[in-house]
This record gives sequence, C-alpha cells and structure tokens, in this order.
Amino acid sequence: MATVELRFSAQPEHVRTARLVAAAVARRAGVDEAVLDEVRLAVGEACSRAVGLHRSHGITAPVRVVLTEEEKNFSIEVGDGVTGTGGGAGSADSGTPEGASSGDLHDGDAEGEDEMGLAVISGLVDDVEVTSGDDGGVIRMSWPTTPAVALP
Repeated sequence: MATVELRFSAQPEHVRTARLVAAAVARRAGVDEAVLDEVRLAVGEACSRAVGLHRSHGITAPVRVVLTEEEKNFSIEVGDGVTGTGGGAGSADSGTPEGASSGDLHDGDAEGEDEMGLAVISGLVDDVEVTSGDDGGVIRMSWPTTPAVALP
C-alpha cells in the first residue's frame, strides 16, 4: 500500500496544487484516464471546502490530504480541523449529502455552500464518506483501479 500525504496552509491558491498532485498520483495508481477529471474536480471541491472551514473558524492548522493506493482501489482523504459535536458523521454513498455536515459547525450561507460542495462531490464520486469527530472532519473518496499490464 503506497501513501502520499500532502499538508497545506488554508489558502485558496494551494487547492490547485492539491488537485494536480491528486491527479498525478491517481494516474500512477491505475485510475482510468476517463475518471481523472472527476478526481481533480472532487479533490478541488473537498479541499476548497476544507480551506473555507479553516478560514471561517480561524483554524491555523494545515489542511490534510492523504492519497492511498491499494490493490484494487485508490482513495483520497481530505481532512479539516473543524471538530464536530456529535451527529456530524454521515455517509453520502447514496448520492445525497444527508447527515454529511453538522449544523453546529456552520450557519446561514456557509451551511448552504457546504451542503452544495458535498452534493457536487457525491455527484462526482460513487464511493464517498463524510465524517466529523473530535479530530476534525474527513471526506473519504475512492475509485477502482485497473492493474498494470506487464509488457512482454
């Protein structure tokens, strides 16, 4: 299992770098070329969401992105430092962000933007899980990989 970890300060200009790194690692892991745009967009949304949460909550800790290549899939976790107060964990596997964000974390327009970002991510990624706990929130996304073909 190969893992790449990226940490960056919560600045919008760093989201592009995270997208580029995610696409490069996904390609190397064997994610289908046709899906790479979805990987880029989903990582961009997740990182933008984390940056927004950090900035709106005054969190100075870096945004964390973990890219993991496993035998038959490639996963990306984007973590923010906003701690949940229970009830914030949920899964967006069904394609809707039900329970994916905690009302305790956001208010007004920020909550609407958060839910919109989660809806976009769940529309791009079939396997997505959003959790929130004492260590912050995590969006975990995964895609199937195709094994490398050995050339004779």
